Amino acid sequence: MSTSWYAKANEFKSPTYVVAAFLLRSRQSQRELNERLREEIQQHIAECERLAQKRHLQQQLIGNLTQRNAELEEQLDEARQAVNLPEDRPLATHGYGARMIALAVNLARSVGLRGAARVIKLFFEWLGLKHKTPSRTSIRNWLQRLGIAKMNEPLGDNEDLVIMADHSNQIGVEKVLVVLGVKTSALPEPGQALQHQHIRVLEVKPGRQWKTEDMQSEYEALADRHGTPRVVLVDGAVELREGAKCLEKRRPDTIVLGDFKHYAANVMKSVVGKNHRFQEVTSQIGKTRSAIQQTELAHLTPPSSRPKARFMNLAATIRWMTLIVWLLKNPNAAGRAGISDERMQEKLGWVADYADDIAVWQECQDVVSTSVTFINEQYLYQGASAALRTAIGDSLQHTKSQTIAKRLIDFVHDSEQHLRAGERVPMSTEILESALGLYKQLEGQQSKSGFTSLLACFPALLQPTTPAEIQASFHRVSKSDVDEWTKERFGTTVTSRRQAAYAEHKTASKRATNQQAMT
Repeated sequence: MSTSWYAKANEFKSPTYVVAAFLLRSRQSQRELNERLREEIQQHIAECERLAQKRHLQQQLIGNLTQRNAELEEQLDEARQAVNLPEDRPLATHGYGARMIALAVNLARSVGLRGAARVIKLFFEWLGLKHKTPSRTSIRNWLQRLGIAKMNEPLGDNEDLVIMADHSNQIGVEKVLVVLGVKTSALPEPGQALQHQHIRVLEVKPGRQWKTEDMQSEYEALADRHGTPRVVLVDGAVELREGAKCLEKRRPDTIVLGDFKHYAANVMKSVVGKNHRFQEVTSQIGKTRSAIQQTELAHLTPPSSRPKARFMNLAATIRWMTLIVWLLKNPNAAGRAGISDERMQEKLGWVADYADDIAVWQECQDVVSTSVTFINEQYLYQGASAALRTAIGDSLQHTKSQTIAKRLIDFVHDSEQHLRAGERVPMSTEILESALGLYKQLEGQQSKSGFTSLLACFPALLQPTTPAEIQASFHRVSKSDVDEWTKERFGTTVTSRRQAAYAEHKTASKRATNQQAMT
């Protein structure tokens, strides 16, 4: 049984008033504590309300800033569109305007079809523009239309027209005929060589054979389209030279000139190339190239030479031999660092045996280089042979170089007899070779597949185009015109025949496999 509080209180010794005082004081302390806690609670409640109000204001500010940021982003996008993309309405049925098409084809002239498509895409991404960009196929089609349009543009007055014709081949038996045109009235001033903007592509046509009769037909067709030229400039190819004589029936004053650079190369071949010492060097260079190109002597590897144009590019070989002779005489030269004397003599010592011959060949090459530069920059005119003799000078020390100089001067003298007083005409097809280089650059690795419809782009590569030219050209030449041009000039290409051969083999192999499975 629990003890009552009264019985328990009797156990305390303190008087009742003391206990009562203690209890009263304890109650007062508790009341004061409660009041203090109540005040603290009110303060905390007020602080929470203040913080909540502050948080609400901050949320409103964040919302306003977010909205403002979105508005600024939208304005920035609109500003980008307005600043970086000028008005360029789609051309006819195209998805792009003349400005974009001009940009694409001009880029393709420099960096190729794939490169142009990548450059435009990267540029748009850098600007943050969400627009469709042209593909490589589209740019190719545009270049083809532009090229055919440029090739068919009328020349106007043809009284002073000069045409240059040559053949080029890549793989297989097919050759492409390239004909360029330039008017003597449009030639640059003496001292300046022809550049791409001075010439026009008049014809680009592939064929399996080009006999004299074939070239006569082509010359006749060119005369029908552009008028009979005053001058036909060709290299030594018989079909090009003899075929052009048919034009004399149309225009008695038409003359056929030989290309000076090709003639100079043939002279070098006859005077230098037939020398047994030079033939020995040619053989040694091939062996040396194979022997050192993977060694510490790799930087001294002789330059490669093209068999068909060796004597048009002989300067690099002579320069290399001159360098090697100098290095052999100067063992402390930086070019010999890391190469022992034994290795130098073993692999390249043979060059010193031809030091005297190199001096002769160098003088011959100097005559040719001076003469080619003269013809490229001064052209052919009455009195050009005398001026060329002055340019070469009379200080030649070797019989071979003197012989070459005489033959080149005589060639110019014979050619200038056909000209009128004051007339000045080109006598070098070097600009044609340079123009073909533009096409090969665009073609890239596709050259291993032979000529294709990409040839239609060639006339558009000589100079930049403008949006106005794009509009005019596309108005004259459609995509169907390109298809017709391709069909007319190309039967089956090397690429199509290769694909057909692989497809035939694949079908035959599959058929044989199925027959074996059935048996």
